[in-house]
Amino acid sequence: MVLVLKKGASKKDIEAIEKALYKEAPSMGFDAKKYNGKVPLKEDPLTIQTKLRDEWERDIS
Repeated sequence: MVLVLKKGASKKDIEAIEKALYKEAPSMGFDAKKYNGKVPLKEDPLTIQTKLRDEWERDIS
């Protein structure tokens, strides 16, 4: 879609173009709230995180 805004356009024309632009813009975002509390954990999240970070520092040999 091409929208042309000519020099000297009225405020009404500008508002109509803005309305057309924002109407077609897809909603970009992530609703994290719908996943809140969905993963049952058996341990404290901080303990899990510490274990995962320690894996990089352990000697595997």
